[in-house]
Amino acid sequence: MDFVALDFETANSDMASICQIGLVEFVGGAEISAFSSLINPLDYFDDMNMAIHGIGPDMVDDAPTFRQVWAEVRGFFDGRIVVSHTPFDRTALSQALNTHGGEPPDCRWLDSSRVARRTWPAFCHSGFGLAPLADHLGIEFHHHDATEDARTAGRILLNAIAESGVGVEEWLSRSHTPLSPRASSVDQPCDPAGVLFGEMIVFTGSLKMYRVDAARMAAGLGCSIGDSITKKTSILVVGDQDICRLADGETKSSKHRRAEELIRTGAPIRILRETDFMALCGMR
Repeated sequence: MDFVALDFETANSDMASICQIGLVEFVGGAEISAFSSLINPLDYFDDMNMAIHGIGPDMVDDAPTFRQVWAEVRGFFDGRIVVSHTPFDRTALSQALNTHGGEPPDCRWLDSSRVARRTWPAFCHSGFGLAPLADHLGIEFHHHDATEDARTAGRILLNAIAESGVGVEEWLSRSHTPLSPRASSVDQPCDPAGVLFGEMIVFTGSLKMYRVDAARMAAGLGCSIGDSITKKTSILVVGDQDICRLADGETKSSKHRRAEELIRTGAPIRILRETDFMALCGMR
């Protein structure tokens, strides 16, 4: 019942562009401390990201950099179980450490979404985001505030422990057992044991890898692969070059624009650059 819950918000589609961190420490199943800080990402802010979390460049002018904050909070991680909801925050931390420098934490990671999907059958294949799970469990929170999201991930885990009778240590291994597969329209069957099983991924822009290789890697993560953006899409991967051009005001692809339209209506689509997708593939 002892762990630290973590969440980040980012300034743009580069997962290293962390602009807020939230940490909540739980001991014996009770919250004992919390840490929150805005972070100057030393990068540009995308309009879509600002619309989601409400953080803009004027709010972080005097905020510490990621390197400064990491020096302060690394002690929260070492020797601990660190909980994040889906693997994206773990990937963001890895990318930020690669970009800004700093020693990686000596910790064990637990994905609360994987725990939830194995605890409540209704969320096995879909609806396992923070908001729908919190609504199901009666947890009220302010979504897309890093500390609120971290706290909610921790409370979801505690609810799952109470429901299943499985402790946090055992969930470290049990969360990697395969989910029950279901029919998929993807030519290459997705891996039901993958960390992103149940996600629908779409690729756009100029990728460094061949699309067929990208699709194969995504299927290995458990993703279904789509050709166009629909309400079933949950991840859009954009070529790094196209992401960089956005900072200079270039036009986004039609898939990118469609994804943002759906995000504005509340669709839980995450936009990643290709480099971050590759990093995600290395964290099975």
